[in-house]
Amino acid sequence: MKRLILLLGALVATVSLTACNTMQGVGKDISKGGQAIEKAAK
Repeated sequence: MKRLILLLGALVATVSLTACNTMQGVGKDISKGGQAIEKAAK
């Protein structure tokens, strides 16, 4: 039972860290897109 809880905890931690990196990448992409639109408008 302890092994199952440890495995689930490690899985949740891995998914959480991956999601953070993914969201950070999406934020950077959106920011770059906004900058491109701003430059085109000038």
